[in-house]
Amino acid sequence: MRVLVACEESQEVCKAFRERGHEAYSCDIIPCSGGHPEWHVQENVLPLIGGGITLKTMDGKSHTIDGLWDVIIAHPPCTYLTVSGNRWFGESYGAQAKGRYYDRVDAIIFFMRFVFCAAKRVAIENPVGIMSSVYRKPDQIIQPWQFGHGETKVTCLWLKNLPALEPTDIVEGREPRMYMLPPSQDRAKLRSKTYPGIARAMAEQWGQL
Repeated sequence: MRVLVACEESQEVCKAFRERGHEAYSCDIIPCSGGHPEWHVQENVLPLIGGGITLKTMDGKSHTIDGLWDVIIAHPPCTYLTVSGNRWFGESYGAQAKGRYYDRVDAIIFFMRFVFCAAKRVAIENPVGIMSSVYRKPDQIIQPWQFGHGETKVTCLWLKNLPALEPTDIVEGREPRMYMLPPSQDRAKLRSKTYPGIARAMAEQWGQL
């Protein structure tokens, strides 16, 4: 199965599919931190989503993708899509609010490019945000504690030709650890990483379709 994991530098989902024998690639505009540059494409993902392309991974090698991707799993940046981002649009922010409005429009368009891409199966992941009203409500909402991690982090999934994920390991604990991270240079990157248990569930359940 040919799998493109869009906007993923951690490579958690990419590695989970690779471990099960699939030809998976992560793609982001920044280098990967998952330890496998040979599976990572560092560039804008949009030119890749239609398939039928030759992509170059960070190790300098070229890989030809004939036809469409079998699965695209996308993690569009959520900075301007979350409900919490609404606070930036108040009148008190003036020109700054106007600028952020256009950033939000760009983020919506980017999200919708995955909705309308030609891939056979698509999953789009994002926290609770404005896409539920701008587009439609998600097909599924999952939590890390359903997949072996004793934490809370509401994650919405919009699915095309993919079944809802079945919980694999419901655990206790349920702390909002990621939400409580202190401010830091890497806070956004840490909060955006996919939990390994969720990545494994995607690879196990969607990889056998």
